[in-house]
Amino acid sequence: MTRRTPILAAAAPLAHAPQPELEPATRKSPQTLPESPPQPHPPLPEAPTPAARNPLPYGPLQTMTSTLRFLVGIIFVFTFIVQPFRIPSTSMYPTLKVGDFLLVNKITFAPAGHWSWLLPYRAPRDGDIVIFHFPENPPEYVIKRVIGSPGDYLHLHHGFVFRDGHQVSEPYAAYLPAVPDRFRDDFPAVTYNYPGADYHWWLRMQHYVHHGQLDVPARRYFVLGDNRNDSRDSRYWGFVPRRNIVGRPLLIYFSLREPSGPAFPALPNDKLGQKTGYFAGLLNFARWNRVFQIVH
Repeated sequence: MTRRTPILAAAAPLAHAPQPELEPATRKSPQTLPESPPQPHPPLPEAPTPAARNPLPYGPLQTMTSTLRFLVGIIFVFTFIVQPFRIPSTSMYPTLKVGDFLLVNKITFAPAGHWSWLLPYRAPRDGDIVIFHFPENPPEYVIKRVIGSPGDYLHLHHGFVFRDGHQVSEPYAAYLPAVPDRFRDDFPAVTYNYPGADYHWWLRMQHYVHHGQLDVPARRYFVLGDNRNDSRDSRYWGFVPRRNIVGRPLLIYFSLREPSGPAFPALPNDKLGQKTGYFAGLLNFARWNRVFQIVH
């Protein structure tokens, strides 16, 4: 009986037989391409401006719009801030002359409202030049100087003003030659002897006269012209109510050369001269030295 060699035993040596070494597989690295230079980004489109969104062609419509805006601004300024006036008489000579054109500040004496903390509102004071609605004819504007404020005691002696018993220094006042007039120069007059004064005012005035002095009541102002001998003022028609005062002059923005002061006849003379040229006549029609002069 023959012995069989187990297949597993014979096969065992084969399992432990040396295996041929395999070379490790080499991984090929990917081929790198040359880098290209960075390309600049295209600029972003700008947002369209309002004018580009709604283009308004320059033409009659745009011209009319600009003109209306300008007119609205001018109307606002001349209604609420300043107002031009022209001096027609010599009652404020020499401070103001006939032909002076004024810009009047309408804010200072306006009634103080919600903007009183910001705008320079104040009440008129003695010495202020004021523009007001004439009490006898409210649509008419008049310009005078405040001489008496509420609570002041006034009287005039030989034309000079005394306030609260003391003479007032008035470098702006002019006393041109005139016929003596006691009603004008020694105010308040005890008797009515001047036909040019308002008789009703003279009767009311007697209630405000105490010991020869005029007591200025509340909310009233006594005004005179700087040309004392040629001015129709509070001596002849009475007080100015506070509500009538419009403003105060700022400056003279132009001045035409017109007669001012006393009209004395010119004396003949034999002085020789040359005829002025055309351009000299154009330049002499105005008082250029008074343009942009501040009014005090």
